[in-house]
Amino acid sequence: MPSQLSLRPFDVAVALRLHLVPEDRYEPMAAALATSTSAVHRSVARLHHAGLCVPKRRTVQVEALHEFLVHGVRYAFPALHGPPREGLATAGAHPALQAVLGGAEPLRPLVRPMAGGGARGDALVPLFAGVTKVASGDPQLHRLLACVDVLRTGSQSQRQRVADLLFAQLSSPAQ
Repeated sequence: MPSQLSLRPFDVAVALRLHLVPEDRYEPMAAALATSTSAVHRSVARLHHAGLCVPKRRTVQVEALHEFLVHGVRYAFPALHGPPREGLATAGAHPALQAVLGGAEPLRPLVRPMAGGGARGDALVPLFAGVTKVASGDPQLHRLLACVDVLRTGSQSQRQRVADLLFAQLSSPAQ
């Protein structure tokens, strides 16, 4: 009897990268995500099994990915907070999301811990070990991962605003 396959936090980054670069080959994807080719290959297999990728292709199912991110990611990969630190701005502290989320609700500044990250806030344990390296090298992926962090940590209204923004970003052709 085979064992149950389960998504891993790293798979979220792989799915977002596949949105940005559909049909990306394994080697460049591994380099972009600061991991091994075999780790990316296993991740894509889990994404296929979960129905988040088009069968036999390395392209995400936009509606399925959006549904998982909006309704499942905060339960599958709950946010873990730490003490104030220096790091890479994420969630509502990300510059691209401040305008979307600014308003009546106060924003809790969150960072992914990283020396020289340029921001200060409460630490948010990253989805995977290399997220700060990956996000600091790819602004588009950084913005999408910050959206995921809002979905994991934000209030209901913040999550709804980011869900709408994320749907628009995922529905538009990759740039």
